[in-house]
Amino acid sequence: MDELGYRRVWFAEHLGTGLSASVVPAVLMAHFAALTRRIRLGSGGVLAPNHAPLAVAEQFGTLATLHPDRIDIGIGRGPGTFDQSIVRALRRGGEPTTGAEYDEDVAAILRYLSGEAGVQLLAGWQPDAGGARPWLLASSPAGAEPAARLGLPIALAHHIRPDQSIATAERYREHFTPSRWADRPYAMAAVETLVADTDEEAARLARPTDVTRSKPSSAALLSPEEAALYEIPEEVRGTVEAIGAAQARGSVETVRQRFMEIVQQTGADELMLYASVYDADARIRCYELAAKAVE
Repeated sequence: MDELGYRRVWFAEHLGTGLSASVVPAVLMAHFAALTRRIRLGSGGVLAPNHAPLAVAEQFGTLATLHPDRIDIGIGRGPGTFDQSIVRALRRGGEPTTGAEYDEDVAAILRYLSGEAGVQLLAGWQPDAGGARPWLLASSPAGAEPAARLGLPIALAHHIRPDQSIATAERYREHFTPSRWADRPYAMAAVETLVADTDEEAARLARPTDVTRSKPSSAALLSPEEAALYEIPEEVRGTVEAIGAAQARGSVETVRQRFMEIVQQTGADELMLYASVYDADARIRCYELAAKAVE
């Protein structure tokens, strides 16, 4: 990704799933920061209900000290899993977080990162010396309001709820208040991106993702050959097809057009590409072709 010219790579906090090995974003960020030279590393996101705000600030403050001007901290509200036993374990038996608790957790993380809480995160740490840049993740207009109120950049979950992207972006820009973190609204849209040499090949690679959307969240990603044999249940087929149609799938030219349409619709300043491809070589090829789609 560094060599291909991508601006940033983010790692999710996905728990108890057969689809992702991304469980602890800060650990993966530290690993990849040591292997790369310039690309920004971030969490997409670190999930505030699962952690003490001071612990989050210490982790990302340390990363930013080790790798100045390269660390993003995308913050989200979801638990990162549908497994309630994992939720209870993370919260030590506590109840699911409320909106008010999430808002306070985010505010506390920002106070620690800015130095306003009066806590020294680590020896020699300076809050404005290449520190971690905070973002908020949002999949709905309600989720956009804290980002706007706090003056933070926003990451739109277009890959999950594309039907909410336009309204979420509009709510964010309408209510945005400048802050030390951003002087104007700045939105990034996360888009499922599957690029191949032809539209037909991209559709074949995308079939496992569609199948996964129709199955329990713990299911592993099937190969394209296995997915071709699977019949998506009729009761969810329409939803699965609608989500897929809103993403960027196809040849380089097809995906280039989709990128432009999504930017026009959402007003996004930046796109975050998500490629759920079974074969590692095909996944790398997908990102290589996606880079050509924006040339």
